[in-house]
Amino acid sequence: MNSAALAEAADVAQEPMADVAYIALGSNVGDREEYLAAARRAIASIPDVTMLAESEVEETAPIGPVGQDAFLNQMIAVRTELDPRALLFQLQRIEREGGRVRDVRWGPRTIDLDIVKFEIAEYSDAELVVPHPEIVNRPFWQRELAELREATQLAKRQALQVRGNASE
Repeated sequence: MNSAALAEAADVAQEPMADVAYIALGSNVGDREEYLAAARRAIASIPDVTMLAESEVEETAPIGPVGQDAFLNQMIAVRTELDPRALLFQLQRIEREGGRVRDVRWGPRTIDLDIVKFEIAEYSDAELVVPHPEIVNRPFWQRELAELREATQLAKRQALQVRGNASE
């Protein structure tokens, strides 16, 4: 392999690889529907993030010992070139801009954004574990994840069908 080919291969290897991230959205304070909508808009505006699909919104009982109102929950699928840590940084910024205050664990919140899973990437440090360790304890996340995976698989099949028809 010549030096130009080696340089090109090195450039390709350093390019970020796109992955699909599943992000849970929740709100149980104020205009819950608007907080979810604002979070979806803000996530869609993050550079290197493309919205793929969103689950239905569902109301669920709060988790944890703190007395509080029911949550509206939803999950979205995004294609991103951001690694899990960089995506978390952006989601925490959106939470802060949405009035999220982190003073009580599992307490009421205007908006809560959790990285539930990436299709490919896994990650673990003191502040972030992907896949999210609580996924097994949240049946609504499991339902929403299944809904999104079905939607993204259908979209992939349709795109392949369109490409196949275009080449005929």
